[in-house]
Amino acid sequence: MATLVTFHAHPDDECIVTGGVMRKAHDEGHRVVLVVATRGEAGEVPDDLAEGEELWQRRVVETHASADLLGVARVEFLGYRDSGMMGDELNDQPGSFWTADVEEAAQKLAAILREEDARVLTTYDSFGGYGHPDHIQVHRVGMRAAEIAGTPVVYQAIVRESKFREAFRMGGIGEPPPLGDGAVPESEINVGVDVTEYLGLKRKAMRAHASQITEESFFLALDEPTFAHAFGTETFIRAGHGPATSLDL
Repeated sequence: MATLVTFHAHPDDECIVTGGVMRKAHDEGHRVVLVVATRGEAGEVPDDLAEGEELWQRRVVETHASADLLGVARVEFLGYRDSGMMGDELNDQPGSFWTADVEEAAQKLAAILREEDARVLTTYDSFGGYGHPDHIQVHRVGMRAAEIAGTPVVYQAIVRESKFREAFRMGGIGEPPPLGDGAVPESEINVGVDVTEYLGLKRKAMRAHASQITEESFFLALDEPTFAHAFGTETFIRAGHGPATSLDL
């Protein structure tokens, strides 16, 4: 049995980007650990928050519900604040993940990697998928933490943009906005894991994040064939290795 640590920026990122491989690893007998940099304070605020309830509290509860569905044995939050989208005034707020010292944050993550004797870490590609500051910081911190802890295998999760564009068309949604300058080309993807059999659980995990992923959202409004087209394969970059169809656990 090996330990897989998945590192994400916000609550709900885990099920969208790596939910299938997390549950697959669990079902194959491996230990799965989820580390989230922020508590998603800058997310959409739902109408049904109880008196005195903060958004981050709701999102922490949702994360644990999603984690249970995905077979996660341990959930940790690094304690940074959500930085908002690139260019938002929240980017420079004290305590935001975007302003965090990379070495300091990496030491926090490395401590968990060491405690777990992790064999595999997933982080994001250098553009953070779509240029979100917290996602870019996940890449920087994750890559450095793996160096510090000596974690032998690192996968950079990356969304195959062409699949999402096709899903938008299939779902009659139109065209999503371009990723923009700095996006990592799809040609660098060398790992694609078929997670079709876990799509039901992946969709349930998305529903667990009800404050952010509503039934009308792109993720849940898609019919099953279109959802499978968009989310049936989870893709990664593993530097220095050839093509693969599974994680090296």
